[in-house]
Parts: sequence; C-alpha cells; structure tokens
Amino acid sequence: MKKVAFICVHNSCRSQIAEALGRHLAGDVFESYSAGTETKPQINPDALRLMKQVHHIDMEAEGQHSKLLSDIPEVDVVVTMGCNVRCPFLPCQWREDWGLDDPTGKPEEAFLETIRRIEEKVLDLRDRLQK
Repeated sequence: MKKVAFICVHNSCRSQIAEALGRHLAGDVFESYSAGTETKPQINPDALRLMKQVHHIDMEAEGQHSKLLSDIPEVDVVVTMGCNVRCPFLPCQWREDWGLDDPTGKPEEAFLETIRRIEEKVLDLRDRLQK
C-alpha cells in the first residue's frame, strides 16, 4: 500500500484535515500521514470542531497531533497544502501541491470550504492511486 504525506508549515490545520480524510475515505488505498516544518502545541480548534461536525471524525481521539517531517516514515507521495514556502526535500515517487489557503483566523465558511476541497482532492488522489 502506498504511503502519502500531507505537508504544510505547522501541521495544525490543512494537513491534519487531509490526514484524517485520507484515513477515512481512502484507507483501503493508501496510508495517510501529516507533518510540518514546524509544529503547534495542538491541532487548530476550528478544524477539530468542524471535522467532528461535518465528518464525525475526532482527530484528537484518533491520536493525531502536530508532527515534524522527521517524525513520519518514508513515503511514496508528498502532497503540499499550498504553504507558500519550499518544503524540505522528502524522497518520494511523486509530489504535488494542492494550493489551499490556510483558513486559520478566517470565518467558519472558509474552514468548511477548505474541508470540502480537501475531501474532493483526497477522493481524486485515491482514484489515481487505484489505477
């Protein structure tokens, strides 16, 4: 099974959402990990709340927490969230950038739109990796 790493700067919002949705929507196709170039003490509270509300996923109860790139195993695919920074090199078979704006500090609608877009992209990635 392929291993996919979702990467952004703080590993506290978009990449955490992608890891959770990857596990729930594509866990039969790939293993999901997330990490950042820095960490935060906790996952974004709005991301936690809205993922519970929209997808019934409790990221904290499932053991998700902010991790550094060095905390995850070697992966096959690297997906950057749109950090506007150059993420350090991670060996992989392919990489792509999803170009997502960070919803932190924005209204709830921005979080909901980000979650919706990540869900679409995870499902698309699942379909491409199945082929």
